[in-house]
Amino acid sequence: MSKCIVITGGSSGIGRALAFFYAAQGATLGLVGRNEERLQEVALCCRNKGATVSVGLIDVRRREELEAWLFKFDEQTPVDLVIANAGVMGGAQEGEDIEGDQISRLILETNLLGVLNTIQPLLPRMIARRSGQIALMSSIAGFIPLPDAPSYGASKAAVLRYGLALRTALRGSGVRLSIICPGFVTTAMTAQENGWKPFEMSAERAAVIIADGLDRNRAVIAFPRFLAFATWIGGLLPERVRNVTERAFRFKVGHADEI
Repeated sequence: MSKCIVITGGSSGIGRALAFFYAAQGATLGLVGRNEERLQEVALCCRNKGATVSVGLIDVRRREELEAWLFKFDEQTPVDLVIANAGVMGGAQEGEDIEGDQISRLILETNLLGVLNTIQPLLPRMIARRSGQIALMSSIAGFIPLPDAPSYGASKAAVLRYGLALRTALRGSGVRLSIICPGFVTTAMTAQENGWKPFEMSAERAAVIIADGLDRNRAVIAFPRFLAFATWIGGLLPERVRNVTERAFRFKVGHADEI
């Protein structure tokens, strides 16, 4: 039986790869993004793969607009899976020691509040149906402080903790929840970073790993495993030690852009 799936940030990166993956399975897709040209291009490709596609040209920070679109889409075809993937990356740019205020607010509003805006309209409906699945896009960046991108790391850490707590709260409700924590994936967002990117993988490979983890109802889908484990350990190190080990991972970024 084909699924009905909503993917925010579906016009590029991991969201685009997930859209293509599920389209090949004949899913009904609701794709949300900010870039109309890219969004329509992805939608067309998904339709050519056999999917039924609806699009929403919406910034996830626009709560009321997103809620109205989600309600309408869910009424037409009840949503089986919502992937709150939309996000932005930013931080200290070349010549700066710390990230600017405007970038900080954009990142937190998009990566954290955007997740809430995506799942909260659908959550009561899923609970009432006693079925459905929620996937929240975090990052292994949420495991460790990032001096070059503090707001990005903080937003991903918040999504991780929120998701783990909500997963426990949903136990017995029939609604499943997983948190996705990728490492370096080849996307326009990752291309902004000028630092070392160990174990970088394609968005297509990431989509396969994510889909498998969701099928298995894993609490945290963190990959690649070695880098995820090493980053988690790094977050537990004393500050003096961490200040030394993190030097290899320092970076600067370009302007914040959608995943």
